[in-house]
This record gives sequence, structure tokens and C-alpha cells, in this order.
Amino acid sequence: MTATELPRPDANWALFLDFDGTLTDIAVTPGAVRVDPDLPATLAKLQGGLGGAVAIISGRPLAQIDAMLAPVVLPAAGLHGLEWRDQRGRVERPEAEPAALAPMRRMLAEFAAANPGVELEDKTHTLALHYRAAPRLAGECRRAVQAAAAGTDGAFHVLEGKMVFEIKPAGIDKGTAIERFLAAPPFAARRPVFIGDDTTDEDGFAAVNRHWGITVRVGDGQPTAARYRIAAVADLLAWLADIAAELAPQAAR
Repeated sequence: MTATELPRPDANWALFLDFDGTLTDIAVTPGAVRVDPDLPATLAKLQGGLGGAVAIISGRPLAQIDAMLAPVVLPAAGLHGLEWRDQRGRVERPEAEPAALAPMRRMLAEFAAANPGVELEDKTHTLALHYRAAPRLAGECRRAVQAAAAGTDGAFHVLEGKMVFEIKPAGIDKGTAIERFLAAPPFAARRPVFIGDDTTDEDGFAAVNRHWGITVRVGDGQPTAARYRIAAVADLLAWLADIAAELAPQAAR
């Protein structure tokens, strides 16, 4: 679907945006991702045009999101909602690392060290095993992560994304993060819009669909709960820039 077939922008939207694969192209490793130089300015314009109702919903930590979008600082849910920043800039983070993560970290670190091309991303409260540089090891990575999480009695959940398996606490996902934003200003009483690109975003799509919102998946033809699609990150960035320009005159009234 092209951007011209997507819904026309509305100043009453509450806009929620995934990061990797949505606002940026995915790279071989998380650290190799690069942000379009015009993106921070576009997000700042969108924030103004939507009365502040723009938030990032990502598996990345807040610190990484902020560093990559500087100087713009938006409301955001990091680590799928484990980290939280509201519209006033107040930040919530887990107080301590769950004890169950330590043995899982050791298991996955040993697995990654023994398999070139596999990278363990340690986010302190979640663990992500990336295999984009070794796609042939998908099955082995899946089994390693499932084995690591098996002894947690359901306290941790394995989330499968594009060339990554992530272990995170159960009960928190992008859907619950969006629901939390929608319960408070400036997001409350607005029509939610969520844009993502991966299976990790499906909980967010489901939550926004329950609110009769707009859901957009970037990229391939994989099954999705999203009601719209857009071909690529570059197309989405162009659409967001157009929306920002269209909403700016409305915000000035």
C-alpha cells in the first residue's frame, strides 16, 4: 500500500511509533542502525501538530532512543514498556534486575561465544539474541532461548522478532504500553495510531484495533493484525513528513 492510500492525518490522532524497522532500517547489529538526519525535526513537528501526543514504543532502552533522536525527547516506552517516560518527562525504570536473568545471561553468552555471527544484546532487564549475521542458526538460537527461559515458571516470555529472540518479563508488551498512554493526557480521548514492522508489534496493533484506531505495518506481506501497510521505511518517513507539514498550519490556529 502506498502512502496515498493511508488515512488522511487528523489533529486528534495519538501517534505511537515503533523504532527499529519502522523509523529506521534494520542493520546487521543494533549498534549499526543509523537515523535519517531529518527524522528528529519531523518528530518535533508532529509533536507540535498533535498537541504532544506522539510516543515511541520500542524494545530499545530509553537511553538509546534518546541518543539516536537527539535533541528531541518524546514520551516513550522502552524495553517493551518496562521503562517508561510520560509527557512531563517523568521516568520509571525497574528498581533491580530479576535474579532469574543471571543464569539465562550466562547460558546465552556461552551460546553466542560458541556461534560466530550470533550476538547477545544485554539490556539489563531483557536479553536479546540476534542472528542476522548467521541466519542459518535460527533454529539453534530459538532452542537456546527457549531452554534458557524454561526454568522461570512462566515469569519470562520469549518474543520472536526479525532475526532476534528476546527474553522479557511476561505480562508487559507494546499493547499494554499503548493502553497506559491512552489512559492519560495528552493521549487520552484521541484516536490512536500505531505503526510497526514486526511480530513484536502485533500486541500493539491488537490494542489499537480494540480502540478503533489506525494500525500500519511497514514492509513485507507477513500475516498481521494491522489494517494498513506501507512498503518501506523511506516511504513511511516521507508520509510522516507530509503529515507534519499538513498538521502544522492547524496547530498554529
